[in-house]
Amino acid sequence: MMNIDEFGMSDATRGVNMMPKAGTTQEIANIALFLASDDSTYLSGVTLAADFGWSAY
Repeated sequence: MMNIDEFGMSDATRGVNMMPKAGTTQEIANIALFLASDDSTYLSGVTLAADFGWSAY
């Protein structure tokens, strides 16, 4: 990429430093198990982002 806008890049990546690690396969599996269990019966028509908060930015 050429001519990257410094302000735009800092705005787009401002939350990266708040994410200390990448998710593990076990963490993703736990979400899938929750959704497959009776504990999730009250959920309906929602999208759960398993992205450690990345979609907040």
